[in-house]
Amino acid sequence: MESLDDVIDAMIADRVIHRHRRKWLIALALVVVLAVVIFLTGGFKEHEGRSIPTFEAPTTVQAGRLEFGFTEAKIIREPKTDYSAAKARLQVYFDLRNIDEETKTSVSMSGRLLRFVPAAGEETVESNGATCHDELNVVQVYGLPAQPCFAKFEIPADFTADVVEIGVIAEEFKADDALMGADEKPYWHSDGVAHSVIRLKPTVEIEKDE
Repeated sequence: MESLDDVIDAMIADRVIHRHRRKWLIALALVVVLAVVIFLTGGFKEHEGRSIPTFEAPTTVQAGRLEFGFTEAKIIREPKTDYSAAKARLQVYFDLRNIDEETKTSVSMSGRLLRFVPAAGEETVESNGATCHDELNVVQVYGLPAQPCFAKFEIPADFTADVVEIGVIAEEFKADDALMGADEKPYWHSDGVAHSVIRLKPTVEIEKDE
């Protein structure tokens, strides 16, 4: 038979468990609400209420270890031929510079750092990387001047727009969470975070078959 002390101890333990359970449920509800707010205000996807800044080109932004000086955009169309269907691509031009003062390491621009942001909430489209001096994935050396480059994005053959939006991802220089047993030494995280959106008015070019 349980003693009075055992009964009291059990009651106290039960109250503590319920109190902590209530706190965890409140915390979980707050996380869910925050996730919904972030989804609705949405990074790149919605111009109204966007949670990151939007700039009009020409403009220069520093994102992570790279600096982008955006200048222009072109919709380049390839007409239909007897052997191939009509095609189109979006090319965005910028001056690219390595500003990695943390490690001063040479780096090529990853294609995922620039993303075409379609209208109507469609998924963003990654670029193919940076083409500089007619060469894809040119290594950017810290300390050198900016190089003229462009990035390509896949678009439908009939795509048209008065303005295009390009999302910029910034890599983060930080350490992993030491509480999880990870390395405390900071490094560049390639997943990055949404940094800004650049709006450009594209011109249209027809690519002639040579």
